[in-house]
Amino acid sequence: MGRGKIVIRRIDNSTSRQVTFSKRRSGLLKKARELSILCDAEVGVIIFSSTGKLYDYASTRTLVNDSIDLLNHDKDES
Repeated sequence: MGRGKIVIRRIDNSTSRQVTFSKRRSGLLKKARELSILCDAEVGVIIFSSTGKLYDYASTRTLVNDSIDLLNHDKDES
């Protein structure tokens, strides 16, 4: 027996929305780590919450530095 399907749309209740964000963020970062380890791949994930807080994962330090440089470059051009 599988899980029921859900409709993908914005969650109106702010508490439920925050709980869902937290759980899904953790799951996404876990999958990124697993993919990096299992496939020996360079993986980078950048997540911004609705409040603007940054969450990230990078499998290598170089990937983090390159991503930050790219974000800063784009910000400077704006």
